[in-house]
Order: sequence, then structure tokens, then C-alpha cells
Amino acid sequence: MSRSTISTFKLFEMFPDEETARQYLESRLWPTGVRCPECKSQERITTRKQAYYRCNACHLDFTVRTGTIFERSHVPLHKWIYAMYLLMTARKGISSMQLAKEIGVTQKSAWFVLQRIREACGNDTDLLQGTVEVDETFFGGLEKNKHKCRRLNAGRGAVGKVAVLGLRERGGRTTAMVINKNDSETIHKAIEENVLPGSVIMTDEHKSYNGLADKQFTHASVSHSAGEFVRGDAHTNSIESVWSVMKRGMHGVYHKASRKHLHRYVNEFTFRLNAGRVSRHTLDRLDSLMDASAGRRITYKEVTR
Repeated sequence: MSRSTISTFKLFEMFPDEETARQYLESRLWPTGVRCPECKSQERITTRKQAYYRCNACHLDFTVRTGTIFERSHVPLHKWIYAMYLLMTARKGISSMQLAKEIGVTQKSAWFVLQRIREACGNDTDLLQGTVEVDETFFGGLEKNKHKCRRLNAGRGAVGKVAVLGLRERGGRTTAMVINKNDSETIHKAIEENVLPGSVIMTDEHKSYNGLADKQFTHASVSHSAGEFVRGDAHTNSIESVWSVMKRGMHGVYHKASRKHLHRYVNEFTFRLNAGRVSRHTLDRLDSLMDASAGRRITYKEVTR
């Protein structure tokens, strides 16, 4: 057994029931003691029945689930922890059908659990710096494989697909996002919002990257159309390896993600490359995901509307 991971059996020993999972979650979200999620007060808190607390300052009754992705969920917390463990340790993800069998819930509940966890995965706002590789890819079926009534008949290539922009810091973190268009204005704005000024940007020859050198960045590119993939330190191999794993997961595990939900799947894959990377111990990765769950509540109505 690798020293950087734990087995499923060990996880069940650590969190055999709802109570042990609740204690773990409270220790992560309230390291200095019980805190009211509404007024942030730690004073005048009284304990009530069934793991509830009362804030006598703002008169709120709450649990450790309040204000997190676990709020108003009937799924026990130890099943949530196991679901998080499976999502983190599966290189290409886990389907809602498989998760439903693993934790003993309906497919509908498992899908909602996964969407909530993915919502927490998008909680990283730190800027990238140093040498950052930037590239875009597209998700969606081929026009020729669609039913005639669904074909756009507007061209080839990226027609009808959703664009995703990826930024990977060499030796560091990865950020990716769904974009409406892959034009200069959209891409330049995304880079400026996610990369520290003064960084070195590595791209391919796509014209949307032209002008980055005028915006406090050093820009180098390679021409893939001319058969050039590496020129000195200039290449986009790292970010393209991200697309390789992500597309294998999307096609092989999830098969399809709608435009409405694609950003959460992108968050899931980038989390596994960052705080959820395999070089970290499984429990450290679980701690990071638990910490990210606070303040990310999402309802079923918000997900499905």
C-alpha cells in the first residue's frame, strides 16, 4: 500500500457512522470552536439535541452542515465522505450510477451529491504565476453524429461545441473555465484575471493570443500547424496533458455533460490536479475538499433550473 493513500477499509474504520463524520467536519470547519454561520459569533452558543446549536446572539438554530454543500441533505455525512474519497481517488471521475451503488442511494441523489462536491471544487481563486501554459479545447459531439434536427449546418470543427480555456502553471496549479467564445477579448480577459502580471505566457499560434506582450506579460508561442511543438522552453505540452485526462474522463466515464453543467466537471478535474493531486496524502486531499465545502451551498432547484 502506498504511503500517500489509504484503503477503503481504513476509511470505513475512521468514519464508521454519522457521528464520527460530524466530529471530523466540525474539527475542519470550526477549528477554534463552534461558530455561527450567520453572524460569525463564537459566543453565546448553546448545544441542543441532535447535533444542533443555538446562537443566542442572532437566534439561529444551525448544524455544521448549515451554509455548506451538505445543507438540507438527507444523505448521512459518512456517505458524503466516502463519495468525496471516491471522486478524489478516481483518476477520471466516478459516474452517478456507480456512486449510487457504492453508497446505497438513488441515482438521482448520487448525481446531486456529485454536483455539490464539484461546486466545492471550484473554490480556488489564487493567481497563477511564473511560466503559465494556456490553451483551449472543445467539448461536444461531432455534427455528423447528431440527429438531423439537432445539426447546426454551420460549418465544421468547433461548431456546436463548448469552448474551455485552460491555464497551467509549470510545476504548479491548473485553472480552467468554460468560455462563450475563444476570441481575443474573452481570452485576454481570462488570462488577466487568473495570471499574475509579469508572468511568462506560453501558447500555440492561435491569433486570439496576439497582443499579450502588450499587457504586462512575456509571450512565447509555438506553431502547431507548421509541425512545431517545442522551441526551447516554449511549448504547451503540460496543459495539453490536462485535456488528455479530462477528455478520457468525459468520454469514458461521464459520456456527456451539458453546457449548463460543464463548468462543474471542469472544476472537478482541475481540483484533482491541484489540491487533490496524487502526490498528497489522501487525508490531506480530503481535508482540502472539506475546507472548500464551506460557503458553497447549492440547491437542487439551482442545479436543475
